[in-house]
Parts: sequence; structure tokens; C-alpha cells
Amino acid sequence: MGLIDRLLGVVFGGGRNVVAQTAEIFRVNAEAEAVRGATLRGAALRQFGQEFVQPKRGGFDRFMDGVNRLPRPALALGTLGLFCAAMVDPVWFAARMAGIALVPEPMWWLLGAIVSFYFGARHQAKG
Repeated sequence: MGLIDRLLGVVFGGGRNVVAQTAEIFRVNAEAEAVRGATLRGAALRQFGQEFVQPKRGGFDRFMDGVNRLPRPALALGTLGLFCAAMVDPVWFAARMAGIALVPEPMWWLLGAIVSFYFGARHQAKG
């Protein structure tokens, strides 16, 4: 009995398990792997959550956010308004379009650049 006790004490004694430690060399400890995975997922979720925390904003910041949301709806509604104006009063509409036809080409290029940069920068910021 003493020999078996000493032999088992060498293998399993001292608060360690030589068989389990040897097996972990060839196969991942599933429990430790699950703990590492849960810790990693928790850290990732905390990081993602911090990206969506909004700091306290003043009245001016909220006003400017509202102003920044206006151009796209204004362009869309303005275009629909032009179609309605053309149907309601074609002569008035033709006079306005004749005035737009007199705008020099470099000013159209400038307008196109400003609108493109505005929407391009907004796309980059949101993307």
C-alpha cells in the first residue's frame, strides 16, 4: 500500500495532476478556452459600447446637427417643388430657368465641387 500511495502521490500529489497537465500539451483545456473566449467577447462588447456613448452636448451643437441634416431633404423637396412649379405656372418657371441658363459654367463647376465634397465628406464620416 505504501508503494502505490507514493507512486500515486508522485503522479497526482502536490495539488497537481500530471496526467491532465500532459494532456493539455496535446489538447486545449476546454474550460480555460471558454473563459478566455468569454473575456475576449466581453472586452470587445465594452469597446463597441464605448463607441456609441454620446457626450453631453450644448444647444449650439444640437442646432448645428440639425442644420447639417437639412441639405439632402432640401435638395429633394426643392426638385419636387420645381416640377410642381413647372406644372402650375410654365411661364414663370421658364423665366427662372432662363435665368439659370445664364449662370457661367465655372460657377456650375464650383457648385458641383461644393456639393460633392459635402456629401463625400459626410459619406466618409458615416462610413
